[in-house]
Amino acid sequence: MALEKFSIKSILAHVAVWGCFTLFLLYPSITEGRRTPSDIPAKLCLTIALFYVNYFLLVPHFLLKKKTFLYISLSILLLFITTYVSETFFRPQFIDHLPRIPRGPKPEGFRQPLIFILLFCVPFVVSTILKVYGEWKSNDDLRKVTEKEKINSELQFLKTQLNPHFLFNSLNTIYSLSVKNSSDTSEAILNISELMRYMLYEANREKVPLEKEINYLKNYVQLQRLRLPEGESVKLKINGDTYGKLIAPLLFIAFIENAFKYGTDFQGNTDIEINLEIKEKSISLYVANIIGAYVGKEGSSGVGIENVKNRLKLLYPKTHELTIEDDGKYYRVHLFLNLN
Repeated sequence: MALEKFSIKSILAHVAVWGCFTLFLLYPSITEGRRTPSDIPAKLCLTIALFYVNYFLLVPHFLLKKKTFLYISLSILLLFITTYVSETFFRPQFIDHLPRIPRGPKPEGFRQPLIFILLFCVPFVVSTILKVYGEWKSNDDLRKVTEKEKINSELQFLKTQLNPHFLFNSLNTIYSLSVKNSSDTSEAILNISELMRYMLYEANREKVPLEKEINYLKNYVQLQRLRLPEGESVKLKINGDTYGKLIAPLLFIAFIENAFKYGTDFQGNTDIEINLEIKEKSISLYVANIIGAYVGKEGSSGVGIENVKNRLKLLYPKTHELTIEDDGKYYRVHLFLNLN
């Protein structure tokens, strides 16, 4: 396993922490005018070595690979060796007899158990915690990135399903108008071009202005009205301020498509109601349609509804409520979105 790369910020943080640790060890000498124990520098070097041996070698190669017993055994052995070296070769009496180091009174040191805990055990445990947390954080970040990429891929796939579905319905509209030699055919083609422009150049974004999404819905409803005989009941009501609000694109269209697909028999039996209530932090959509003749033939709400259900789960997890009711006469959809 290659040693992890430290950023400049991380290196400075390590240097600062070791500097504070050194000042802590020297605190009695600084504040009380005592002579600095001559074994402090050597023992500090041992502590630093112990810290990074555990951080870079023991934890990655043993603890993180589930070799817990071996890790504990090696840790105890390493602590024992470090303590033995410290007390055998770096005692003040030994260092004070080295050349060029003046002799002096034996410094008041810590008791041995306290030295062992403070100098070796605490840094060792801290290095273990830091390494394990760092590995967990790295894996968690990677998991989030992977999950986000997966969600984006799924959303992209769902969007690619929307375009052919919409195009199929739009071609049916043009066909029905052309068969009747309707003067509205050219208006329908222009309307469809506006809808396609939105889907191609706006709807590929993660979020779009709510105002544009509503204009898209209005254009679609107007297009469908061209197919219906005069006097058919299609009500569209929009309340609230759209300014500054963003929403994932193409969330509402499937429910409205479904209403026009199953809510009329094109023989005067049309009853479709669409209400959109916009509040400061939420949006509510209500779509109701009479169950027309086509339900008996197809008996399904189609791919569009299932598509949008999946997108809602991905885009607004735990922040949306979707209720679909079918009493045999009317089909009703209630959708609530929390924009936070």
